[in-house]
Amino acid sequence: MTLFGLVQLAASTVIYLAAAMLAKSWALNPGWGKLVLTLALYTAGNLIMLRLVRDFGMASAFSLSAVIQLVAVNVIALAWFGEKLTTVQTGGVALAVIAVGMITLGPGVGR
Repeated sequence: MTLFGLVQLAASTVIYLAAAMLAKSWALNPGWGKLVLTLALYTAGNLIMLRLVRDFGMASAFSLSAVIQLVAVNVIALAWFGEKLTTVQTGGVALAVIAVGMITLGPGVGR
């Protein structure tokens, strides 16, 4: 992945995190403005992802995005919103990170 690709991946991640935080805020206190902004942010993130899919392939782009978002959203949910994960949920998050890592790195290791 190129430097520009990493910048795009970072930008989409920041946009998705902002959208997720706004979605949580909307869930706690609904309003049309929050809903419209949430949808606009998710749309912007998806448009960036379309570029990444074209440039780097679907498997790489979505796998990297998924694991980064998985970790980042959990950090925000736990630290910012005070949510808690059970032991089983924590194990599931860890297994998901391992699974995405295997999917992403697997083709290079299995040759």
